[in-house]
Parts: sequence; structure tokens; C-alpha cells
Amino acid sequence: MSFLQFGCGNMGGAMLKGWLAGGMAPECFTVIDPYLDAAPQGVRLLDAAPDGQAPFDVVLLGFKPQQLPDSAAAVRPFVGATTLLLSILAGVDLATLRSAFPDAGAIVRVMPNLAAALGKSPIALVGDVDDVARQQVEALMAPLGQAEWLSDEDQMDLVTALAGSGPAFVYRFIDALAESAAALGLPREQADRLALSMVEGAAMLAASSEYSPGELARRVASPGGVTQVGIDVLDADRRLALLMEDTLRGARDRSAEMTRQARARG
Repeated sequence: MSFLQFGCGNMGGAMLKGWLAGGMAPECFTVIDPYLDAAPQGVRLLDAAPDGQAPFDVVLLGFKPQQLPDSAAAVRPFVGATTLLLSILAGVDLATLRSAFPDAGAIVRVMPNLAAALGKSPIALVGDVDDVARQQVEALMAPLGQAEWLSDEDQMDLVTALAGSGPAFVYRFIDALAESAAALGLPREQADRLALSMVEGAAMLAASSEYSPGELARRVASPGGVTQVGIDVLDADRRLALLMEDTLRGARDRSAEMTRQARARG
């Protein structure tokens, strides 16, 4: 299989790392990125698109969404009737991608996060694909994490906020826990270590549990106990739920705005 990554920033780099860790041969990959100093051993790195190259089996668009109008012409020679085109361009919908790459055999929008490097990313997928292409996509995503097909492309903006931007929100939560503990008397570095270790362990337990996170919270809180008092503070007036709803709404609406901008550019 021949695989072209056009752009290899933080997200593209995490996906490449995950694929290589999952056993894909480095020789399969060609990366075109003028800003990348080095690629993993065995991966072909170019700073510009080569001339006379035949279409690739798989092409991943990994540059910034606003670069699509300028980059599409450089990518098109590598996209043919048998090419699976994958896009991680936030806010660029399937219609815009199809207009830019009319010869592509199949086009799929992919929304992972940086945990793809560890094989632990949720991965939202949407595309107009047949069963063969669908199986190919699922096989490609398997080393990166848990793939979820969306039934409606309009859901991609919300999933971008939840699964794509979500790690940043979790990091801010961890930081807030540590900052609050420091304000109440713990040394900040110790608070950082304890908060990070706690979240890591809690996430691993939640992932392996038969119970939902909400049920786990109920089970670890004894009536009138220390944990229950803290949960009561979070739940008062639905303050945590409303904060998260506002957070996801803001990120979702920005993604939708980027979609409108991409359509206008296209």
C-alpha cells in the first residue's frame, strides 16, 4: 500500500506515530511537509510535491483547513479513481472535498485527537463509501483507537468539540484541580502530580468498568461522606453540566463557522 501524508503537523504526526507503532511499514509512507525537519526512520520525507508520481492508494490531508484552496492543486495529481482520500481538516465538509478532488475513489472525514499516537484516540468518521472502502478505513483506524461512524455529517461539528477538542478541556480540568489544591495549601508541584495520577487512574478504571461514569461516581460516593459533599458542590444548580454544555456549544459553533468559511473559499 502506498500512503501519502500531505502535511504532518501535530495531529498528522500523532497518526503517523500510531500507524508505525501498530506495525505499518515505514516504507509505505511518503510525507510532504516543507516545515518538517525529519521523519521517522524509513519514511520518505519531501519538502514539495514531486513530479511524475502516480496516484497513491491512500492520501491524508494534514495541513491547515484554510490552506485547502492553495494546496488542492498540488495534491490532485496524487488522487485517482482508486485513491482513498482521508481528511482531518476541521470544518471542511465532504461536498467541499469532493469539489476539490473530483477524481477521488472515496472520501472520508476523520476526527481523531493526539492520543492516536498511543492507539487511544476516539475517531469520528463520516464519508460516502462502499463496504470495501469502509472496511479499509476501519482497518487503517484500528491502530489509532476506537472508530465511530457518524450517521449524519452535521454531527461532525459537535464530535469535533467533544472528541477532537476534548483533551484540552480535560487538561484544563486537571490544571484547575491542582491549582485549587495549591490554593488550599498543597505545594503546587505535588498537587500537579497527585491530580494527574488521579485522573489517569480514574480514566483507566472507567474504561475497564461495566458501569457508566455517572454510575461509578454514585458508587464511590457514600451518603454524607467526603466524596458526596464534593459531588453536591459540582451538581448544585447543574453548574458542572451547564459549564460543559456551554464549552461544547462554543467549540461546536466555531467548527460550524469554519465549515461555512471553507464552503465560501471553495
